Amino acid sequence: MLSKKTQYAFHALTYLAENQDKGPVLISEISEERKISLKFLENILLELKKSGILGSKKGKGGGYYLIKPPEEIGLAKIIRMLDGPIALLPCVSLNYYEKCENCQEEICGLNVVMSEVRDNTLKVLENKSLKDVLREY
Repeated sequence: MLSKKTQYAFHALTYLAENQDKGPVLISEISEERKISLKFLENILLELKKSGILGSKKGKGGGYYLIKPPEEIGLAKIIRMLDGPIALLPCVSLNYYEKCENCQEEICGLNVVMSEVRDNTLKVLENKSLKDVLREY
C-alpha cells in the first residue's frame, strides 16, 4: 500500500504538472488546492527536490516546479524514493533484498508467488510516468 507521504507526493506532483505553464508554484497554493498539511508538504517537496525531481526558486515569482516533463518522471522511481521497496516481501525485492527470517527461499512457495506479483507490478510501474496519472479536463 502506498504511504500517505507518497500519495501526497503524487497529488503535489500532478498539481505542479497541471500548472507547469504558470511557472513556479507556491507551496501554500499546492497545500490549499490538494488539501495537504503545509508542514507535511514542505518535507515531501524538499525530499523531491533533493532527489532531482523538483526545482525551486526563491523570492518574488518563486515556488516549486518540475525539473523534467511529466512523461520523464517514472512512477516506480518516486515510489521507491519515498516508500522504499515495491516488492511485498524483502526476499523478492530487486533493490532492497533481505533474506526473510526462518525461510528457505529455494522451497518457499510464497517467494515464487510474490516474485510474480513483483514482476507484474514492476511491468506496470516501470512503464508509467507522472503524465499517466494526470487528470484530463
